[in-house]
Amino acid sequence: MDINLPDKRYYKIGEVAKAFNVNASLIRFWDKEFDVIKPKKNNKGNRMFTPDDIKNIQMIYHLVKERGFTLDGARKKLKSKPDEIKDSFDIIARLESIKGELLKIKNQL
Repeated sequence: MDINLPDKRYYKIGEVAKAFNVNASLIRFWDKEFDVIKPKKNNKGNRMFTPDDIKNIQMIYHLVKERGFTLDGARKKLKSKPDEIKDSFDIIARLESIKGELLKIKNQL
């Protein structure tokens, strides 16, 4: 999944939800359910996500929405084999970007 977020230190929950095309309540729920997401909270209590949090949300999104894991299954998978998931997710992201570039070239022909 390709997300379009500008380069920033912190992202608001609305920006993250819009990038993943989900509701902000789902992001808040995943924040409570998964220990790998650790957003900073400002004085008002608003969640501010770092780029590392965005990568973790991408992995959770991939496991839950794209591969069909349950929340409990995704949580166990992230705790038992985090490096394996990160490596496979990186490979999938690279392949999807290559596919996108190839489709652009095909459309230009």
